[in-house]
Amino acid sequence: MTEEIPQSLRALLTDLIDYAGLFPPAKLSMEEAVAKYAKYREGRFSWMLGRFIVPVNRLDELDSAAKALQSDVNIEPWRLSVLASEDIYGTIKKVVEFDAVNAKRFSIETLEVKADTRILLEKYSQVLPPNLPTYFELQPNENFADLISALAMHKRRAKLRTGGITPDAFPKAEDITRFIRTCLAANVPFKVTAGLHHPLRCVKPLTYEKDSPTAMMHGFLNVFLAAAFLRQGVKPQLINELLEDENLADFRFDDTGIWWRKENFVNNFQLQQLRIRTAKSFGSCSFEEPVEDLQKLGLL
Repeated sequence: MTEEIPQSLRALLTDLIDYAGLFPPAKLSMEEAVAKYAKYREGRFSWMLGRFIVPVNRLDELDSAAKALQSDVNIEPWRLSVLASEDIYGTIKKVVEFDAVNAKRFSIETLEVKADTRILLEKYSQVLPPNLPTYFELQPNENFADLISALAMHKRRAKLRTGGITPDAFPKAEDITRFIRTCLAANVPFKVTAGLHHPLRCVKPLTYEKDSPTAMMHGFLNVFLAAAFLRQGVKPQLINELLEDENLADFRFDDTGIWWRKENFVNNFQLQQLRIRTAKSFGSCSFEEPVEDLQKLGLL
């Protein structure tokens, strides 16, 4: 472990990882996921921890499982990101009711929905609470730019899957670059999810099974630094190369900012603004793997 974490790395990583332990490949029970999240909240790297991701139809299960770990009346509410069901009206009703009853213990900060057509996006946006930040999961297809434009009109956010448990679930670097560029151009905040357990691009098993297939996985440092440098006007072709960069030596983190290939620089203020305005977080079913990998690289 390094003696002191560079300020630039803190600016990039603070609140970055939304914990999705309920989902594959971890797919923990509610009790297991809740216990881990409670542990991470009290751990040395809690500053990197974001929201607990939970499906709307499991909110009551979360409530029951967390009670034993929330005995302190002065506990800071657990931050949640709720995944909507296909019944958007039922989702909104449940979120409002749960929030009203459990405001001292939980804070529903964001909602995540699947709606990859303009019709659904418009329909959902009209009924969603305007003060509840909502991410729409999109597919990088021919309607991509139009959908992000619609999100901008409705002041909503975008979400992209960057991996999964099969090799074909990982988008190309060019698709990620296009997603980020379009969000930046439309001033639409975004998050990414799945397949980002590791800081740098690498070949790893896709699940925790012994016979798991392997594939080239995107790195979360690559993705969020791609957003940072795109925001500073670096050309898309170079961003594609950054997303495919597996060499730690190409990256330098210090107390003033982050260098890539000794030529491209983003300072701490720019990193902070990136996280506040644009690149919000990524969902991961593991919090330990990203932290352990950062430690192995000597960054934590």
